[in-house]
Amino acid sequence: MIPNRLCRTLSAFNRSTRLWAPVLSRRVQSPVTQTLSLVTWNIDAFSSRPLARSKLILKHILNGSHSPDIIFLQEVSPEARDSILNDPRVRAAFLATDAEDSASFQGVAFATMTLLSTARFASGLDPQKEDDWVEEGDGVEGGEKFALGPVFRVTLPSNYGRDALCVDIIPRSSPRSVLRLINVHLDSLENTFHHRTKQMEILANVLREPGCGGGLIAGDFNAISPRDHELVGKNGLEDAWVALYGKEGPDGATWGVGVERENRLGPGRLDKAATMGLKAMELEILHPGRIEIPRPASESLEIPWSDHCGLRCTFTVGKPVDEEW
Repeated sequence: MIPNRLCRTLSAFNRSTRLWAPVLSRRVQSPVTQTLSLVTWNIDAFSSRPLARSKLILKHILNGSHSPDIIFLQEVSPEARDSILNDPRVRAAFLATDAEDSASFQGVAFATMTLLSTARFASGLDPQKEDDWVEEGDGVEGGEKFALGPVFRVTLPSNYGRDALCVDIIPRSSPRSVLRLINVHLDSLENTFHHRTKQMEILANVLREPGCGGGLIAGDFNAISPRDHELVGKNGLEDAWVALYGKEGPDGATWGVGVERENRLGPGRLDKAATMGLKAMELEILHPGRIEIPRPASESLEIPWSDHCGLRCTFTVGKPVDEEW
């Protein structure tokens, strides 16, 4: 059964009109093999000072030594969405999902959001300028820009109205197929394991659809139990952390790190990157800084920017899915 979909767009900020404008999907040729970097981060919509914390996380992502090509964000509140779309650095250098309207943020406390670097992805906003951008040897690391395909959200069975935000990119190595970038926030808590099981099955099948040559699923998998960690492999996906560090390697905890909790839940590897037909080259945990929380008639508290760490994943695009690495 094909899951329900809501068509979305990527938008670029138009300096002339001072508005976000939908971009055109373009089949721009790109080199056979390229490397892309992705940062995914659940920015925690519910802890104190959510807007200030989201700004600090975004600043940390963008001010690193290498700004990522792709940014996946989870638990983006409507206020955080507006803040991100108004950020001068985002307007200058990124394409953004859900800039055309706030439909995906209505009736829910938060949603996902994806940003793509205009240095690596062709927008088509200014056709004349875009032709210059995509010339080979334009100074962009890895060569020409990637073409863009459809953007859409896949409805998932969920207690919380969760979905999967998909962006298709088109590699030169297989111009008749797309690679799919999927930003996810799976259902929370132990009693929704049955939903996470079905969600992972749906997402893996979305990567196997006709015309899709695989891709990457990243975000908050809410993998809180051993059986959650089995879902990636059971659905024919490769867990990037396990592929790079092995099952006996570092635990890779991304949630509850350095925090004491009343419910005694320990740190866990809730956030993941899972691939099909792509090769993960590096995966790094990004630890949040801390922010001061003033308290009346008491000493201030310091809390992490988020209860989740971020992940930075570097992967290669270009080889056919069925080719041995």
